[in-house]
Amino acid sequence: MDFKNVGKAREFEFEEGALELRDNLGDNNNNNNVGNNTESSVYSRADMIDFKTWDVQLEKHLNRAWPRNTAARNKPEEWEVDLAKLGIKNAIAHGTYGTVYKGVYDAQDVAVKVLEWGEDGMTTPDESDALQTSFRQEVAVWHKLDHPNVTKFVGASVGTTNLKLPSEGTLAASFNSLPSRACCAVVEYVPGGTLKKLLIGNSRKKLAFQSVVRLALDLARGLSYLHSMKIVHRDVKTENMLLDAHGTLKIADFGVARVEAQNPRDMTGNTGTLGYMAPEVLDGKPYNRKCDVYSFGICLWEIYCCNMPYLNLSFAEVSAAVVQQNLRPEIPRCCPTPLANIIRRCWDANPENRPEMDEVVGVLEAVETSKGGGMIPDDEASGCFCIRTSRGQ
Repeated sequence: MDFKNVGKAREFEFEEGALELRDNLGDNNNNNNVGNNTESSVYSRADMIDFKTWDVQLEKHLNRAWPRNTAARNKPEEWEVDLAKLGIKNAIAHGTYGTVYKGVYDAQDVAVKVLEWGEDGMTTPDESDALQTSFRQEVAVWHKLDHPNVTKFVGASVGTTNLKLPSEGTLAASFNSLPSRACCAVVEYVPGGTLKKLLIGNSRKKLAFQSVVRLALDLARGLSYLHSMKIVHRDVKTENMLLDAHGTLKIADFGVARVEAQNPRDMTGNTGTLGYMAPEVLDGKPYNRKCDVYSFGICLWEIYCCNMPYLNLSFAEVSAAVVQQNLRPEIPRCCPTPLANIIRRCWDANPENRPEMDEVVGVLEAVETSKGGGMIPDDEASGCFCIRTSRGQ
């Protein structure tokens, strides 16, 4: 495309001459005629303009101007999956913004997380953009991770045009059609359910101490790995931990995970789940990976006690008490000292006093489990928690 300036005459033309526009603005010598109105004249004959050639030339120039961008748009992402190879079996979970299905991809059992961007008229453009950003953020974090205590990422697709759902039988009626705007993430299928479900199922009889430490170690190792990759999960809770067929714990759901900022002040905002959120997060202050350490402390208490924190308190009550009164769940007296010390250090009000997760791994690996120390079952407790050493297996 040529841009020519001759005196005050400006010419805009395509190189093949398909379109030519001239703007004659008068003579330079008329500068002293300030009060005169000089009109520009544009000469064109509609019957002489070949619009088809015009479009061809315009497209040619655009391709020259943005060749790299065009190639980038056509190039698939490294994490993109072929939806034609993905078979959906049944819905296994449903939330506010989407549904999780069980499926098969390349002969591997997978979980397919379909995230809705919002139906027309139901979601604002800003909300839709936020959901898309959240999805891309989750994929960007997840696809580069490889650890036995982190759910394995298979791939993703921005769009579900080629995703086929069974027409009958295996899906609930409300989940057997795809939203008009959606994307999906494909991850390994972890069949054992959530850690939260396991703890609820053992709320009366409790877990053996050996199981407590094993689960805690799995979670600690997974978080230590994430932190070594400069990733802050930001929503560590038992509901986001899955168990495989062998009882191995795997960290899941990276919907709010973020690569850790060099400056902690770049990471702010109330992100997480009430009861697991660190005081600095609840208070809207800057935070870093130590917010995950705090959440781990709550999870460790929960694993040991097989109970949920702050069951009888409202959101406002928990927020105020955790931040202003240093409220924490009560640690039973039967909890072995090494474990109780880890819990207290992890949920310390001062992030700088909390240990790094690799240190927590080392401490847990040194905990003696052969002599027991598990939580006393409800039907054996008599008004208080007593120290016993018989629940080690």
